Amino acid sequence: MLVKRWDKLPENMRCKEVYPYYRILRKKNFSLFWKRIFDVFVSAVLLVVLSPLFLVLAIAIKADSRGPVFFRQTRVTQYGREFRIFKFRTMVVNAAEIGARVTSGDDKRITKVGKFIRKLRLDEVSQLIDVFRGAMSFVGTRPEVPEFVERYTPEMRATLLLPAGVTSEASIKYKDESNLLQNAENAGEVYVNEILPQKMKYNLESLKKQGFFRDIGTMFKTVFAVLKRND
Repeated sequence: MLVKRWDKLPENMRCKEVYPYYRILRKKNFSLFWKRIFDVFVSAVLLVVLSPLFLVLAIAIKADSRGPVFFRQTRVTQYGREFRIFKFRTMVVNAAEIGARVTSGDDKRITKVGKFIRKLRLDEVSQLIDVFRGAMSFVGTRPEVPEFVERYTPEMRATLLLPAGVTSEASIKYKDESNLLQNAENAGEVYVNEILPQKMKYNLESLKKQGFFRDIGTMFKTVFAVLKRND
């Protein structure tokens, strides 16, 4: 997770807009080292503890609709590296081919079991696998699909200095994002042009304030936000 030397960064990240964030994070390499240790240890423990839940979700998904248990989609993480994210499948097979890249609140592609899983945010639990293998961190900018990353402004590329995250301050602020998109004619364009820039303001501010205890606070706030949403 340590931030590379400037000359080792991808060329499209070596720009004046990214450099201020780079300087801040390079000074926090010791903290980032322990952040990775925390990610590995906690994700390993949770994968063991939550294994019964994984089994229950897998059975429910298979019983409800045809297709695999996991939805695997290409996303982008640290330094622009692509990886295939693990998410419990909540939509019909080939949903990406028959609809938008983003999901609205009343999306007809969502399965019956999928609605329940999404309500409790259980589809995200499988990303513990991605955290353990190093593709993600518990806290960081949510990973986007490559086509959205290609439309990042130079400053937005600073978020790629660190691994993508399961949660973030932006995720909490926009926890009902799908509802904002449900009446959009072109959900993908509305997301990229209107919602993503607003989320990035929080993501970039979080880079400036990055710290272990701030991450812990964000994790707790995420839990409270999910519980409040489902009162």
